This record gives sequence, C-alpha cells and structure tokens, in this order.
Amino acid sequence: RAAESAVVEAKPILLDAVRNMSFSDAKGILTGGDDAATQYFKRTTSAPIGERFLPIVKQATAKVQLSDQYNRYAGQAAKLGLLDDKDANLDSYVTQKALDGLFLMIAEQEKAIRKDPIGTGSKLLQSVFGALGK
Repeated sequence: RAAESAVVEAKPILLDAVRNMSFSDAKGILTGGDDAATQYFKRTTSAPIGERFLPIVKQATAKVQLSDQYNRYAGQAAKLGLLDDKDANLDSYVTQKALDGLFLMIAEQEKAIRKDPIGTGSKLLQSVFGALGK
C-alpha cells in the first residue's frame, strides 16, 4: 500500500523528464532498443522519484509499526550474509520495489507502443501532450 500511495508522486517528475528531453535523448529513444524509453526514464528520474517515494513509504510503514522490527531482524540477517545490506532497511526496500514496479509498468507500455505504434502511441501521445498543456 505504501508503494501504491507513492506512485502518484512520479507523474510530475516523469512529465518533467519529457519536457526536458534533448534532441539527442529523443533520437536515442527512437533508434534504441526495445526499452530505450524506459532506460531514459530510469536514468533521469530514479533519484528524484525515490526521494519523493521514501517519506511516503516511511509514513506508511510507521503506521503499522513494522519498520523497526523488520530492520532489526534484517540487519542481523545482513550481518550473517543472508540478506543484501541494501534490503536490510524496510523503507529503502519498499521504495526500491516501488521504483522497480513503476519502471516495469513503463517498460510494458513501451513494448505495447513499439508493437503497435500507431494505435497505442496515438492514445498515449494524446494523454501525455494533453497533460503537458496543463
């Protein structure tokens, strides 16, 4: 639920990435691989989206009082080499998984556009450029 709440914060950052896209970036997306747009968004928006997600995730995990207990046990598991250090903090872990999910959704949309660029692309372009005008 924390991740779901945080995803709303991604929209303005993604729209800014589109607005600030250089000609070179656009050319790379058009001539790049099947996930070139997804990789562009990952590269340009992961850090700012993560910064917006983390406080929302922290607030949500604090409500259910899960974070402290998870961090204590996961920290011990990380010390024993049973868990990666980056996954030993619940808030960071949930934030990263939310980012992973967001970029997976973007990749699926990109795949659909590349498969049917006219049908899918025109609907998406109307949505994106309609949002940019607001």
